[in-house]
Amino acid sequence: MVFVLDVGNTNIKCGLFQGEELLNSWRMTTKLEQTSDEYGIMLMDFFRHLGHSADEIQGIIISSVIPSVNYTLIHMCHIYFNIDPMLVSPGIKTGINIKYDNPKELGADRIVNAVAAFERYGGPVIVVDFGTATTFGVINEKGDFLGGAICPGLKISAEALTLNAAKLPRVELQMPDSVIGKTTVSGMQAGLIYGFIGQVEHIIRRMKKELGVNTKVIATGGMSYMIDGESRHFDEIDRLLTLTGLNILYHKNKGE
Repeated sequence: MVFVLDVGNTNIKCGLFQGEELLNSWRMTTKLEQTSDEYGIMLMDFFRHLGHSADEIQGIIISSVIPSVNYTLIHMCHIYFNIDPMLVSPGIKTGINIKYDNPKELGADRIVNAVAAFERYGGPVIVVDFGTATTFGVINEKGDFLGGAICPGLKISAEALTLNAAKLPRVELQMPDSVIGKTTVSGMQAGLIYGFIGQVEHIIRRMKKELGVNTKVIATGGMSYMIDGESRHFDEIDRLLTLTGLNILYHKNKGE
């Protein structure tokens, strides 16, 4: 089995693959102060709960947007799995051509999403990842990563509204019955969620216009459920796209 970890600003998404099949997936909270032993013991508990053991793992791959956590997780892999993990970093084989002005600036999660989207759905394709930040990546029919856009995620926007407007409360992020809110809470929910959907749809329209060709659009990430059924711009909602991309990258590079 291959164990994959996608380290985000809020969560660490984990997956166990047997070949191309995802057997199990789960999330853990990303904590900068967590030690390698704390992560290791927590993962051993997850493995036992799922009926697996560390001895079944043949390889590990990690993508991370938080460099300060990397050493802790690498150390954990050595101690609890006796494996030197593969990291998504400059030099890894991806099968795509990154057309960024400085390819080293491109986040590991965006590289993984681009690889998975192109491998699974072909190009041209736009992949939208709804996480702490909402990221857009554009891949053409040749497999070139052309660039994209980055904007605040839904949770960040909600927190900013509450923190910077004294009389506005924290609200649950759920779809209101109407865009015309009749209470402060429903008005905030309408503005946050429908405004967020409008932003995403506008960026997708502009990207398609600039590309000038019919383009598939794939949504992924923890908050992607918020737009499910509310937008006709998405061809597929694949919440596990990043984990799939990590497994693809592991098999592309395991002989290195």
